[in-house]
Amino acid sequence: MSKELQVGDPAPDFKLMNAAGQEVSLSDFKGKKRVVLYFYPKDLTSGCTLEGQEFSGLKAEFEKLETVILGVSLDSMQSHQKFIREANLSVDLLSDTNSSTCQAYGLSKGLKGLLGLARSTFLIGKDGLIQQIYHNVKPLGHAQAVLAEIKSQP
Repeated sequence: MSKELQVGDPAPDFKLMNAAGQEVSLSDFKGKKRVVLYFYPKDLTSGCTLEGQEFSGLKAEFEKLETVILGVSLDSMQSHQKFIREANLSVDLLSDTNSSTCQAYGLSKGLKGLLGLARSTFLIGKDGLIQQIYHNVKPLGHAQAVLAEIKSQP
């Protein structure tokens, strides 16, 4: 079992497909943008819809702060396409169908949640280091809390 990630650790890189079939890698943003990497249990469920809609609603605010939002679940690209369409989401959703990224972030084994994936968020700095970790996230107000954290940073 790998050690649990801590604030200050390098964020594990990944290459995942988004709903549009484009490969997205954490290293794409290094030195350019801060990344909000949020993991959620399942497309089209009430809590995940609320969380995705809140992040989508604040997307412009995050962009002003040079921050990109990436949602990750074990769902397929096709499931993400339907979720984006039906929930009117504007954030990028990534498919981790083999759970390799979830495992790299220590999220897919022995934790509660659909398919064993716990709702967690990692705030990653432009330097690629983890700035903040949120575990057992409650969807309501979470996007606003992450935005407030970014605004409070120098």
